[in-house]
Amino acid sequence: MSRAPATARLPGLDAARGLAVLAMFAYHFIWDLGYFRYVDPAFPYTPGFKAFGHAIAASFLFVAGAVLVLAHGDGMRWRSFARRLAVLTGAALLVSAGTYAAFPKSWVFFGILHCIAAASLLALPFLRASWPAPLAAALAAAAAPMVLSSPVFDAPWLQWVGLSTVAPLTNDYRPLLPWSGALLLGVAAARLRRASAPRARPARAPAGFRGASVLGFLGRHSLALYLLHQPAFFALLYGAALVLPPSAPDGTADFVAACATRCGAAGGAADFCRASCLCTAQEAARRLLENSADEAERARRLDEAARDCAARARRRP
Repeated sequence: MSRAPATARLPGLDAARGLAVLAMFAYHFIWDLGYFRYVDPAFPYTPGFKAFGHAIAASFLFVAGAVLVLAHGDGMRWRSFARRLAVLTGAALLVSAGTYAAFPKSWVFFGILHCIAAASLLALPFLRASWPAPLAAALAAAAAPMVLSSPVFDAPWLQWVGLSTVAPLTNDYRPLLPWSGALLLGVAAARLRRASAPRARPARAPAGFRGASVLGFLGRHSLALYLLHQPAFFALLYGAALVLPPSAPDGTADFVAACATRCGAAGGAADFCRASCLCTAQEAARRLLENSADEAERARRLDEAARDCAARARRRP
């Protein structure tokens, strides 16, 4: 089979990645609205919204796996692979440095870009293998945290693996396990497509679809857009907050911030801490408004609210 030019684009995959970019814009903009309190700050931590974020991350990883096969399935282009890996690694380090400067207590040490780079190396043995091999590897990666988690991996320098028993305090956490499974699944899908239709042309966006060129543009520049969109959103909303401030705080935000800081210092995960603390603030306001002149009874109700909220947060996906 003739080798495709190394510079050839894959229009269908560009469009798919473009859709993921649009979803990412929506997800982060809503998250930022909560951060600036233009919407309920608890909303970004609801199960449905978190599932939306997980789906976006999985789609980026899946497409990255498929692209690896289509770019190297006829023979490794090591120079191209090394260049791509270097760009991803540099971008991941830039994210880590930027988030450390902005959020030193919850900086991103292993987010989606880190995972794509590391999982790409993990996928190398499967790029020319029959599709059952990467599929089995994908399933193993997905199942690993459920059967192999150990306190040994709770050490900060091992948390990128994904086998720790506690989730770290970080704004984006896509550890190698189970998230490399999504990239390996993309490898398996591309290998299956090659096996079933070896002479098929690269996937293209539906004919006549007017948004194809826009999606293609977004897909072709997804890395740059990933790096730039959050600073742009933050600048926009910060400016908006100066002109049109959100509703005046009632003290809840300060309580939640202090509570989340204490929770994180005790080893709690970022999502768990924020969700639990927001719930506690809301429940405390509701329960303490009930008639109770006894201070001990008020303290008991507050402790009960905190325990109930912690249990709810642990049950969230």
